[in-house]
Amino acid sequence: MDQPDLDARIQDYYRNQFAESDRLGNRSAQGRLEFERVQELIGARIGPRSRILDVGGGTGVHAAALAERGHDVVLIDPVPDHVDTARRHGTFVAEHGDARDLRFPDSAFDAVLLFGPLYHIAARQSRIRCLREAKRVSRSGGWVFAAVIPRFASHAVNTLGRGDLLDQPYPAELVALLERGDPPATIRFPGGHFHTGEELLQELAAAGLPDAEAHAIEGANGFALEELPVVDEAIHQAALSLVRRTGHLPGIRDMSNHLMGIARVQK
Repeated sequence: MDQPDLDARIQDYYRNQFAESDRLGNRSAQGRLEFERVQELIGARIGPRSRILDVGGGTGVHAAALAERGHDVVLIDPVPDHVDTARRHGTFVAEHGDARDLRFPDSAFDAVLLFGPLYHIAARQSRIRCLREAKRVSRSGGWVFAAVIPRFASHAVNTLGRGDLLDQPYPAELVALLERGDPPATIRFPGGHFHTGEELLQELAAAGLPDAEAHAIEGANGFALEELPVVDEAIHQAALSLVRRTGHLPGIRDMSNHLMGIARVQK
């Protein structure tokens, strides 16, 4: 996949086709589950008043929540409209930037978030470059949090309930998705690559971040909640409880809308 063409698709998708500011809000019950789980995984590890770089932070939903908790947050995003919206929060710095080439000095942050860049980049070496940049700008003892979309989640979304894609022999683009993580050319989402949990850990290790962990963010419940506008509190808490107990298990963790790699930086 040609990355410049993919970058252009990303700009068009987030400007004209998809409202990122709604994704973690009222679009579906999955958004609340994702938001709370991400904040939980971060909050359990970082110290008070941490300096945080949110790379690919979109419209600032996570940045705003972290800033409200007293952290010093800088958000960068490649989509100008996202940056403009993020700046309206007024509680953190938001600027245009690219995960592959961070302008910040070495060891400038206590934690770096990569929630978006890795699944929008096709080439493995470019994804590793993003992770190396995240490590570079993190202090020793700091944290890198990196989200990806599991290829099994993408396969489910693109096949279940859609018999038109299940021709025989099995469509080559779906075989490529399962074998290599290549996004199908027919989908609107500008995906560059979809991971397995093991592959995410391998890329973190290749970037100098060994001994990382991989955790499901939503778990298998996320697929169901994606289809519901709201759920009662008991269902939401049950979904959180299940992913907390099973989201670290190999194989099971891949049955989720998103995975998070978590690495402690050692220099």
